[in-house]
Amino acid sequence: MHMRTKKWARPELAACPWFVAEPEHCRGHWRELYPREAPFHLELGCGKGVATAAMAKDHPEINYLAMDISPDVLGDARRNIVKACGEEADNIRLARGNIEQLQWFLAPEDRVERIYIRFCNPWPRRRHAKRRLTHPRQLVQYRALLPENGEIWFKTDDDALFEISLLYFQTAGFDCVRMTRDLHASGFAPNYVSEHEQRFAAQGIPIKAGIWRKNSEVITEDFTRWEPDES
Repeated sequence: MHMRTKKWARPELAACPWFVAEPEHCRGHWRELYPREAPFHLELGCGKGVATAAMAKDHPEINYLAMDISPDVLGDARRNIVKACGEEADNIRLARGNIEQLQWFLAPEDRVERIYIRFCNPWPRRRHAKRRLTHPRQLVQYRALLPENGEIWFKTDDDALFEISLLYFQTAGFDCVRMTRDLHASGFAPNYVSEHEQRFAAQGIPIKAGIWRKNSEVITEDFTRWEPDES
């Protein structure tokens, strides 16, 4: 779905002290951008930042980096974060970048303890499978950023994406800590709800979710061309 251009978004982001327009320049140095050393959490595809803002407000003891490719959607995210946390928002940074190419923006020395992937594009056609954010080609990038026992928190409304992702995580050296095919009926808390989750839940679509933890397995397979049988 194409988002209309918001003329106010770019000027507001440019004036925002915690917006990073060129995240490649911060590679390996993200922790230096925050006023205090703290656990570092990364959100891939933050959208309008509804869940991001709530997390940052509730957990000032955690430093967050929220990324998306669209300056228009990041403009909404900035406003939602300001509304929740104020103009300073010193425990969060917004960055514009293509998260399929995360290795350009973050390095192992950035030490990301947790990664959030919420309602990413399912890319249902098999020829686009490598673009899924949970594809093993992507997961091995995340492994390089995560310490042992670092976690990925994943949510989706898409049944097919969730089921194939169970295999993806296992193949790429992640152990399932918790998993549900109906998040809102599971009692999981705290559950920070994004604008996508609000919409899908209102339509009666069960939200699939899980937590996967990096294990000590040594991953040697080249996943560049890898794809399982999805029939």
